[in-house]
Amino acid sequence: MIVLLGVLVVILGFVTRRNPVLVVGVAGIATGLLGTMNPQEILAAFGKSFADSRSVTVFAVVLPVIGLLERYGLREQAATLIGRLGRLSAGRFLTVYLLVRQVTAAFGLNNLGGPAQTVRPLVAPMAEAAAERRLGAKLPDRLREKVRSYSASADTVGVFFGEDCFIAIGSILLITGFVNSTYHQELEPTQLALWAIPLAVCAFVIHGARLLMLDRKLEREMALAAAEHDLPKPKETAK
Repeated sequence: MIVLLGVLVVILGFVTRRNPVLVVGVAGIATGLLGTMNPQEILAAFGKSFADSRSVTVFAVVLPVIGLLERYGLREQAATLIGRLGRLSAGRFLTVYLLVRQVTAAFGLNNLGGPAQTVRPLVAPMAEAAAERRLGAKLPDRLREKVRSYSASADTVGVFFGEDCFIAIGSILLITGFVNSTYHQELEPTQLALWAIPLAVCAFVIHGARLLMLDRKLEREMALAAAEHDLPKPKETAK
């Protein structure tokens, strides 16, 4: 049980807000040493783990491309495009994106979106532009970060609850493999995928409602900010 002290290292590191990579690395080394592994074996374990999960770092390949696109005005063009759609607010736009993300994930197309390749260069700027057009004023930094967080949540919730509707996703295969081998059941991936559909619908309804309420929240907070700092008040929106 002494090797579980590595978990304590992780907890202490996150509580004290240390660098996550450093915390996990130190916890791994501590766990290996407590488990009577020599430094060479620990290094080999790190290398094997990195090689086995190297697909997780594939997103880094597209980062230079995204950087070039942003340098040449991708974010500005996205904001201009959304500004031409008069009745599309930030909440409505993010609700549509949530639906699209969830449906595409349900068909196994997880890589069509993501925080790095879609949310930062496209979704967030478009949501910010829609909010500014609706409010008639530039968003303060605090509200801009709120819109960005809601943009990221639309992507995360959509793919998290949508991917389980696809029978060939890793989580479904992991659950069926574990249950069948451990409890000697005959659970089929199709069964889990079908039961995931009502959960995905509930997730869309609940989070979609939160996204639609974002517009009212922005209006209230913008009005408060205008009152506190003597900023221009947001224009009245049509009911």
